[in-house]
Amino acid sequence: MKNVFYTKTSTCFTHSSFHCCRPLLPLISTLKMVRMNVLADALRSIAAAERRGKRQVLIRPSSKVIIKFLTVMMKHGYIGEFEIVDDHRNGKIVVNLTGRLNKCGVISPRFDIAMRDMEKWTTNLLPSRQFGFLVLTTSGGIMDHEEARRKHLGGKILGFFF
Repeated sequence: MKNVFYTKTSTCFTHSSFHCCRPLLPLISTLKMVRMNVLADALRSIAAAERRGKRQVLIRPSSKVIIKFLTVMMKHGYIGEFEIVDDHRNGKIVVNLTGRLNKCGVISPRFDIAMRDMEKWTTNLLPSRQFGFLVLTTSGGIMDHEEARRKHLGGKILGFFF
């Protein structure tokens, strides 16, 4: 009967008379945290680094959606250049910050936005008409709401930044 631990929280299926089990440590160490929304994690780390006054931030893991979102932010001057580091796993992105970004975030779930509803979404999410951008995924790719309006495209909303 060595190495048998009695606990109140776990049930052993082999000894059903009392709550006993083998050490739980090997089972717990094999569990892995799963990232549910990598875009939300990336934007949260960028916003936190910007608030703390950092010059660079490391984002991992990398994805195509994160890269396209960062490209839209860089096009409008809210972040500096970024470098994609291939580590033969999921990849990393090093983003240079400019200090211009106030807030960024993800809209979840990714609601459908028609062209006629774009004005309603911009007034709800952005602080003013001339300030900030919504990022949409459309049939023409990932772009901001002004470019989607010029191309007469609707799509699903990914997030915002200002």
